[in-house]
Amino acid sequence: MSIPSPRKPAQAPSSPKLLDRVRETLRRKHYSYRTEQAYVRWIKRFILFHNKRHPKGMGIPEIEAFLTHLAVHEQVAASTQNQALPEQGRWGARVQRRIRLCSPAPLLLGPSAPWLLYGSGLRLMECLRLRVKDLDFNCRTITVRDGKGEKDRITILPESLIKPLQKHLHQVRRLHKHDLARGYGAVYLPNALARKYPNAQREWTWQWVVPSPRLSVDPHSGLVRRHHMSPSAIQRAIRRAARAAGIHKPVSPHTLRHSFATHLLEAGYDIRTVQELLGHKDVRTTMIYTHVLNRGAMAVRSPLD
Repeated sequence: MSIPSPRKPAQAPSSPKLLDRVRETLRRKHYSYRTEQAYVRWIKRFILFHNKRHPKGMGIPEIEAFLTHLAVHEQVAASTQNQALPEQGRWGARVQRRIRLCSPAPLLLGPSAPWLLYGSGLRLMECLRLRVKDLDFNCRTITVRDGKGEKDRITILPESLIKPLQKHLHQVRRLHKHDLARGYGAVYLPNALARKYPNAQREWTWQWVVPSPRLSVDPHSGLVRRHHMSPSAIQRAIRRAARAAGIHKPVSPHTLRHSFATHLLEAGYDIRTVQELLGHKDVRTTMIYTHVLNRGAMAVRSPLD
């Protein structure tokens, strides 16, 4: 009588490999086969560039290093760089990403400004007039003071901007201390606050988030101060980024604010909430973005759909 051989213990199914998961995700989202091939190819190049490290152990610094390698050493075209960093589907977001990765401007020349225009829905001058005290890192909010229509409002401070902004403000504070040591460091205060609180104009909390890289003479008071950054510098940076990203349309700082509104509505947020974040007096102004989305009023979809 033959003795049956013992059964082998059942093995847990192995988890799919990284590239297999990528392929499954792309196919579930109905990407074309050529797009799938392109994504897999770039992921392989990224992993090999970092000595076969797993992507879950890497982040923004490794992505920046890879893109820098492509631009400096392999001298690839801007369109190729864009393909290497997967598209988010909307070119407004692509502009602000290009500014972050490719702008040659030093930190104090305001790379945070385009991030805030897109990430918080700010108008250009609202962004440039931000003071340190207007940023609340704990509550993840930004207070916009004396915006359009002379109204204050609160908007969101993106989680992804907290560390870059804190690093930026660390350098701004060093600059402010240097100005104080030379006898400067005072900023313009609105509504006669400088007379009421004579020391406030030199306090850190009242300083500009995006200061000018140079001191200048205030044309009204004749005092030498560090004003906020010039709007033309941000406008030029965004136009350069748009050209580098291969966008052949008029692009301005306000384009990033439009993208902020469009993406929130695409994500299903209530139009009244978007109205408050943008600071629109009339909801009909906000509803313009529903036409951009090719949807009906209030971005409502039928339950049948």
